[in-house]
Amino acid sequence: MGVPSDEVVQIRLADADGDPAVVTVSCPDKTGLGCDLCRVVLLFGLSVVKGDMSTDGRWCYIVLWVLPRPGRPVPWDLLKDRLLQRCPVAAPFGFDTADLAAAGLQDAAPPAPQLFLLKLYCFDRMGLLHDVTRVLCELEFTIRRVKVSTTPDGSVLDLFFITDARELLHTKSRREEAYGKLENVLGDSLASREIDPATEDMLSCLQACASLTPAVMERMFNTDIIEEQSISTIGDDTISVTTDNSLSSVHTLIQIQCGDRKGLLYDIMRTVKDCNIQISYGRFYASQNGRCDVDLFVVQSDGKKLLDQQRQGSLSCRLRLELLRPLRVALVNRGPDTELLVANPVEASGKGRPLVFYDITLALKNLQKRIFLAEIGRHVVEEREWEVYRVHFGEEHDLSSSLRSKIVDGVTSMLMGWD
Repeated sequence: MGVPSDEVVQIRLADADGDPAVVTVSCPDKTGLGCDLCRVVLLFGLSVVKGDMSTDGRWCYIVLWVLPRPGRPVPWDLLKDRLLQRCPVAAPFGFDTADLAAAGLQDAAPPAPQLFLLKLYCFDRMGLLHDVTRVLCELEFTIRRVKVSTTPDGSVLDLFFITDARELLHTKSRREEAYGKLENVLGDSLASREIDPATEDMLSCLQACASLTPAVMERMFNTDIIEEQSISTIGDDTISVTTDNSLSSVHTLIQIQCGDRKGLLYDIMRTVKDCNIQISYGRFYASQNGRCDVDLFVVQSDGKKLLDQQRQGSLSCRLRLELLRPLRVALVNRGPDTELLVANPVEASGKGRPLVFYDITLALKNLQKRIFLAEIGRHVVEEREWEVYRVHFGEEHDLSSSLRSKIVDGVTSMLMGWD
């Protein structure tokens, strides 16, 4: 379909250890393509150290220099396939994507993948939930919702609502592959496992989640509080967002200077996409001293410069907040229990930041904290949707102030790549 994959996505591996690999994408343009590609790169555990992107509105050319996380091998061929899936189909010679769309031949939005329920009954041990999450990520399963509960005798019932990126979970061989990997990792801790298609009743339960109290909502989503907390943590002078209409007759220049961290370019692309701003040319560079410089030449959805002062200010504030604290982390009391809350912003397309649950469970495993209950739900706050992860440590955990800070800092550092 379209031009051969080698002409759409190319990956040149690093010549030496420590050097970046180079990912090149050349394909028809679409709104939010840069965000979609950066999300895949983040999903594969890669850090972008340099990037260039340009488009004429019809064809897009993107080059990303990426580094893998230490000790984490990268399946480059699989990465190439997943990037290719995000690229629009190329029109036949003599046509363009507008012609295909008018004729009803352009790629339609793919149907939602089938949802499955993975049920695990295990004997509890330290780090169990993270080990399960790691296996699911390696299998390319997306965790849509999770319910984890611990019984008084120390047994654990894990319910994972998952989808399969390969769309093969309906087959016996794919389920057997999943069972085998889970058994290898969990060993004697695994008592039983089962994967079944999710029923309509299960889907309705999937949508139900406990509400957040007004005090928690204020603490996690009040922008003034979030910015004040972030500035006290990382400093006010670390982030600069400016707009300039004097350097180009047709584009508005957005310049960003900030500290580097995990998922930074994805968060910028996500925010620009959700604000309905189109990038004509962009440059990203992360220096060895931990600073990043970003230049984006952009237009509005109507193809015109961003001249409205109020909209400029709104976009700058939104970018600044997303750079300061894209995810919200808080530790609160819920009756006798202590509850960790992590809020993950959901794109307008309905997708959340990848690997958040993986990072949460890994941070808690490193901190030697057992998880008594866990769940994932979605909430709408001031017209924005958030994916909220809730982790209970149980009523026996009377956490000191220093330990509470250690948990919040440890989870935040893992999510932001500061560890």
